[in-house]
Amino acid sequence: MKEMILSLLEWIVGLGHLGIALGLMIEVIPSELILSYAGYMISQGHLTFAGSVIAGTIGGTIAQLFLYWMGYYGGRAFLERYGKYILISQKQIDLSEKWFQKYGNGVIFFARFIPVVRHAISIPAGIAKMRFTTFTLYTLIAIIPWSILFIYLGTTLGSNWEDIKTIAAPYTRGIMIVAIVLLFIVVLFKVKKGKK
Repeated sequence: MKEMILSLLEWIVGLGHLGIALGLMIEVIPSELILSYAGYMISQGHLTFAGSVIAGTIGGTIAQLFLYWMGYYGGRAFLERYGKYILISQKQIDLSEKWFQKYGNGVIFFARFIPVVRHAISIPAGIAKMRFTTFTLYTLIAIIPWSILFIYLGTTLGSNWEDIKTIAAPYTRGIMIVAIVLLFIVVLFKVKKGKK
């Protein structure tokens, strides 16, 4: 399985910056692996850092827009039936919908850094007919630092890029905690503002 993933990664990133964008759009392999492998390829002189970040941002954003449109035009019933084919489980749909209803539009940014809901959160945004421009903006400003982080870690790890999950754990855990705290502050602010 590991060799198959490595072969697929080599083929995807072998297409250059376009391959990074396509890999993140389809996301058969987790974005962390694609981006860190791109970082490794940068360290070998095959790609550029700026080009990889742009490609990662475009690919990651398009993937989320696809889920948003599925929610917008297909609704919950469609996703419950066909979500498994794009690796979105019923649990992810339920949890992300609960988060979206509870925290509102701002959750689109913060949830990008939290496992389980980070991809699925686009679905309830589409179902709720969230404004397209707001959704895209929040998605973009979350995907840019995510892409930079994993590409940078891939460049520093070099040939040890496969250890990305272990190396990145403290960073992603820290980002997740900060995202949850910021989300809590935003919600608290909204509640206080509502009471006034």
